[in-house]
Amino acid sequence: MTVEPLGRRERKKAATRQALADAALRLFLEHGYDQVGIRDIAEAADVSTTTLFKHFSGKEALVFDLDEGQEEDLVAAVRDRPEGRTILRSLRELAHRYQELDPSDAEGARFRELIDGTRALREYAERMWLRHRTALARAIAEDTGAPEGDPASEALAAFALQAIRVGDSPEGVDIAFDILERGWDATRSQ
Repeated sequence: MTVEPLGRRERKKAATRQALADAALRLFLEHGYDQVGIRDIAEAADVSTTTLFKHFSGKEALVFDLDEGQEEDLVAAVRDRPEGRTILRSLRELAHRYQELDPSDAEGARFRELIDGTRALREYAERMWLRHRTALARAIAEDTGAPEGDPASEALAAFALQAIRVGDSPEGVDIAFDILERGWDATRSQ
């Protein structure tokens, strides 16, 4: 299968989008999220605010430009897992991979601090993360032979997404997935 290279127009759009995301992140890290306006970002990227809104729905969206691959990761954790590995085990492992942060990555740490320290960004991140529920539920239903819209698949997808987000540490993720795998009562009686 041959992938056609992007045309000039698509390359320019992608470059503009990247320039906007880069300018926004740089300004947010330098000055703080609440101190930076849309005009500031557009100016820093040398585009109009109209152009900015052609690429991003708002200020929060500029921070989460890298979200595109997460849904594919979640679905692949279900569909492409090794024989014998449970869905929850595979999603737990994905959660641990998401938490791995290179200790030498100062910019990555500053990015996490920016999100954790800004209520609007935390709330936006939560909404963005939970929007993957439908695709994850569909993958779970397909994998288990359940019909689309299966309430159990929907519930497992919702709970797994929350479990991935709940822990700020590997231990927190493990506790959340232990509860999912064994139930609350089983985790409390140990």
